[in-house]
Amino acid sequence: MTPTELSARLREVVGEAGLVTEPDQLAGYLTDWRDAYRGNAAVVVRPATTAEVAAVVSLCRDAGVALVPQGGNTGLCGGAVPDASGDQVVLSLTRLRRIREVDPANQTITVEAGVVLQQVQQAAAAVDRFFPLSLGAEGSCTIGGNLSTNAGGTGVLRYGTMRDLTLGLEVVLPDGRIWHGLRGLRKDNTGYDLKHLFIGAEGTLGVITAAVLKLYPALHGRATAWIALPSPQAAVDLIEILRARGGDRLTAFEIMSRQSVDFVLRHVPGTRDPFTSPHDWYALVELGDTRTDADLDGLLEAGLAEAFDRGLALDAVVASGSAQVAALWALREGISEAQNHEGPSLKHDVTVPVSSIAALVERTDRALQEAVPGIRIVVYGHIGDGNLHYNLSKPVDGDDEEFRSRADELARIVYDSTSSFDGSISAEHGLGQSKRDVMADYKDPVALDLMRGLKDLLDPVGLMNPGKVLPD
Repeated sequence: MTPTELSARLREVVGEAGLVTEPDQLAGYLTDWRDAYRGNAAVVVRPATTAEVAAVVSLCRDAGVALVPQGGNTGLCGGAVPDASGDQVVLSLTRLRRIREVDPANQTITVEAGVVLQQVQQAAAAVDRFFPLSLGAEGSCTIGGNLSTNAGGTGVLRYGTMRDLTLGLEVVLPDGRIWHGLRGLRKDNTGYDLKHLFIGAEGTLGVITAAVLKLYPALHGRATAWIALPSPQAAVDLIEILRARGGDRLTAFEIMSRQSVDFVLRHVPGTRDPFTSPHDWYALVELGDTRTDADLDGLLEAGLAEAFDRGLALDAVVASGSAQVAALWALREGISEAQNHEGPSLKHDVTVPVSSIAALVERTDRALQEAVPGIRIVVYGHIGDGNLHYNLSKPVDGDDEEFRSRADELARIVYDSTSSFDGSISAEHGLGQSKRDVMADYKDPVALDLMRGLKDLLDPVGLMNPGKVLPD
């Protein structure tokens, strides 16, 4: 089947609205939002139903053409960008945007892969429920992408990743069959839990088209604090204080280096430093409860009093209203975008046991400074679950291209340090194409063999998102 014949067949399946062929319209599908990865494609196809997705997959299989599933295209590892050949088909799921069912009694919501995360949050809130996944890109990322990368975000401390938030999936397999696994069951002991094959697989084993997700009772009480800390170890110790006092009311615990905050204050309009003097480290802490009379401010202030007594906190402000809460979160959520204004941003997303956080930061910072004196290290993340974003900017007077040329060397420093603490080189962003080639050096060989075996079983021809996740 020639490319022209394939396009004609695809048009018969999805209609004119479902096919993108014009160069000016294709551009947004061929690069990621950071413009860090670029590719080419024969065509972009946008099916509107699961049946259309299955027909598209079957056509491409018969034609021997590779597919690149794509959601909101907000990823950081190039997992949804086609290669440069121009032979691949981009399969955009953005027209699968129905919320099929909201079941408050079962505390579930069933949504299609193209539904934007923020829409799921809003649909849950409309029935006095709460969907806890929260990301900086929640206004544009889609549920299919969140599932394909096993997204985490700020609520993992209490609610877990997308694996923990998912009860059932609907998936189009590489041979075009549809697995109807949309069941809202919390107990189903009938063999292998197949949904976990596809969550985090980045479209290499099949195309997720819909999911049943968990909902929780809405949080009507919230207490938020911005805390100055002397060190990352102080943050780890503070987590234990707040857990002891608040239990699972501790819903978020974020850490940020001063360099991270400096970039936000410099580049994000409307932000301001909550304190009059700078500090080396900060934590953004939030407690939540379903009750409005839970006295979360009292719990938080008691925990902070203990932290001050033990020298773990240097200053603190407890938000007095929703506007101040939003202002504090803006300091955290603006970090990634703010750093982009400082030249090349080498982004790393790693995780270690919480108990190893302080040692990881000390060892990694020292090694990076030895390699590139004056390097600006932007460390921030979800310290409550051990996940740090270890992002690097060039020295103030450094050259952009020279710094980019050392990206692999600097990544190895971060990954080697992470591995020495039995950590992972990818916590929540996935592997995509950016980390697939180094993964073999850090992943257990038996685990890699099992992953390759699953790939060969489900996608023996290798047409599902080739060049991603698995090293050659």
